[in-house]
Amino acid sequence: MKFAYSFLALTLLLSLLPPAHAGERPNFVVIFCDDLGYGDLSTFGHPTIKTPHLDAMAATGQKWTNFYAAACVCTPSRAGLLTGRLPVRNGMCSDTRRVLFPDSANGLPATEITISSALHGAGYRTAAIGKWHLGHLPAFLPTAHCFESYYGIPYSNDMSRTSKEDQLELAEQEKWSVYNVPLLRDTEVIEQPVDQRTITKRYTEETVKKIHEFKEEPFFLYLAHSLPHIPLFRGPEFKEVSTGGIYGDVIEEIDWSVGQVQKALEEAGVAENTLVVFTSDNGPWLRFKTHGGTAGMLRDGKGSTWEGGMREPTVISWPGRIKPGIIHGMGATLDLLPTFASLAGVELPGDRTYDGYDLSGVILGTAETSPREEMFYYHGEQLYAVRKGLFKAHFKTKTSYVGQKEAVVPERPLLYHLGEDPGEQWDIGEKHPEVLEEITALAAQHEAGVERVPSLLPAIIGE
Repeated sequence: MKFAYSFLALTLLLSLLPPAHAGERPNFVVIFCDDLGYGDLSTFGHPTIKTPHLDAMAATGQKWTNFYAAACVCTPSRAGLLTGRLPVRNGMCSDTRRVLFPDSANGLPATEITISSALHGAGYRTAAIGKWHLGHLPAFLPTAHCFESYYGIPYSNDMSRTSKEDQLELAEQEKWSVYNVPLLRDTEVIEQPVDQRTITKRYTEETVKKIHEFKEEPFFLYLAHSLPHIPLFRGPEFKEVSTGGIYGDVIEEIDWSVGQVQKALEEAGVAENTLVVFTSDNGPWLRFKTHGGTAGMLRDGKGSTWEGGMREPTVISWPGRIKPGIIHGMGATLDLLPTFASLAGVELPGDRTYDGYDLSGVILGTAETSPREEMFYYHGEQLYAVRKGLFKAHFKTKTSYVGQKEAVVPERPLLYHLGEDPGEQWDIGEKHPEVLEEITALAAQHEAGVERVPSLLPAIIGE
């Protein structure tokens, strides 16, 4: 259905309404990790890394076992989370330059509706903390997308590296200064290179500050950790605390951060009115061995459309409101925008296609099953795989981010039953041609309905 109002007109209309007061509408906090593997948390099966805060959050909230990122690498994944739209619809993916870089000329278009713009237009306070990676120029930074403030790094923490030394050794020797990454306050650089040994702590302190600053009004906080993306750095309090090595130290510091956020919500008196979502942008970067995390029993990792590349460890908390339990139905970061809009009473403009579903029924316990019954797995600009129910068909395959150069196109699509075989080891396409036919038709229908736009990622400053 098409709406009569444009998004800008809707925002102006909402700005004229009386401001909402704390308690009337829920707050939202998204804690988003970078390259976290499905098997990296103790609540998701890691035998040596300890994550007690996330374990408790899962025990009293919801643990989603089939929750997906919008893409298998950083930039398109983050675009999908914030817009509720597949990145092929807004140019935030590419078959050549997979993500944005420090010399990139573009970023997330201003025409996109984001969680922040939708909620801010409805009277919510907003702040972004951490890694952005949707454009480092002022026109594309969080402050251009209705975040009132921004504190973080504009792209991945391994970019602008000035040394050719092995990245594992750089981390083990704590040579943080060779990564010439800037720390921004809004649009201004306040530290370069940023000391990444303290980055998780500083992101956490900023988030806690914003919780207390915003507590009298409804708010949306987007805390996007730079880690556990390589290079791995952790604060002095977390050195060698984990039996999981440096990677374990990093994860345990992120778990500490989750605990600090929960504590701040309680101290501010808003915990029972705040929905917290913890998830990640894509799977583990496996080429970095012990510094790259694990996808557990899932196949492959970052950069691939196998389950390990896009299925993420996800925990959702809302004390007193959420229906606790383990959720086996599907969900995705694409679903956060429509879910938050529904819970906040915000009607999204109908002048564009959204790829997300409203999960509020499952969260609150008023619906028995998730409305998401399918998932489309994109590698760059190409559709590689489709899941429908428990079956997943691969039309093209490619291994992790750095490795296999060309996609493999099988003679017929590969088919896996993700209930019986979540590790995607046993192709059952010959036994179920009718399922392959159904998913192939679904893929064709989906692609026919996608209005693709040219990729914005290849453009370089000065060219």
